[in-house]
Amino acid sequence: MVRATGPQGRITRGTTGVNRLRRVDRWIAAQPALRRTDEPLVVDLGYGRSATTTLELRDRLAKLRPDVEVVGIEIDPERVRIAAAAARDGVTFRLGGFEIPLDGRRPAIVRALNVLRQYDEHEVAGAWATMRAQLQPDGLLVEGTCDELGRVASWVGLGAEGPRTFTISLRLAELEAPSIVAERLPKALIHRNVPGERIHALLTDLDRAWATHAPLAVYGPVQRWIASVETLRASGLAVHGSRARWRLGELTVDWAAVAPSP
Repeated sequence: MVRATGPQGRITRGTTGVNRLRRVDRWIAAQPALRRTDEPLVVDLGYGRSATTTLELRDRLAKLRPDVEVVGIEIDPERVRIAAAAARDGVTFRLGGFEIPLDGRRPAIVRALNVLRQYDEHEVAGAWATMRAQLQPDGLLVEGTCDELGRVASWVGLGAEGPRTFTISLRLAELEAPSIVAERLPKALIHRNVPGERIHALLTDLDRAWATHAPLAVYGPVQRWIASVETLRASGLAVHGSRARWRLGELTVDWAAVAPSP
């Protein structure tokens, strides 16, 4: 049950690991919310049993914004105590939940990966709203999930007004079908991967394009993926980015392309 007072949310399993969130981190680093803000304050919400992914996030973003400040927030006091020993310049840790307690400061970006996976679908909108309310005016909330090794991931990019984009990011080497991401969809979409829903149509079309361009596998999986993405874009799908992003195994589309039916 979500707490009415104090930190809002529930303790997660806390699974973490080196490089697990590298895919979402490099996507975040490319977003305008980080480049344009006057206060590059970033929150890693629900970082888990160790400080690993929070420290990695700061190192990756510092390449673009050396002045970035990352705050790891956890609802488990013991995890905060352990992580505090790893605090260093530009990285701190504190107790909290979806309310993102920062003493009145507002983050430019909130990363909440593998946090809502254990929640029910009907709880997602409330959690999103609580986190979005803490953002800077042009801020970004990134919420999603990934597998244990970080090779299969997907996430929603949200602004203060609501969800904007949906991203899939896959390790292309030895990829059999893009729909492998179905098991790692955000909670808002994972139960909607059924006929008649937009997310199901997207994954079906992506699998079909991947199969169609199988002959390009002789040139490598990257070329096959790029051709698949270009096929979807040619069909009218609102695909974001360019080949520079697609070659990373990414596909970002408008949220409207996958939004659940009412």
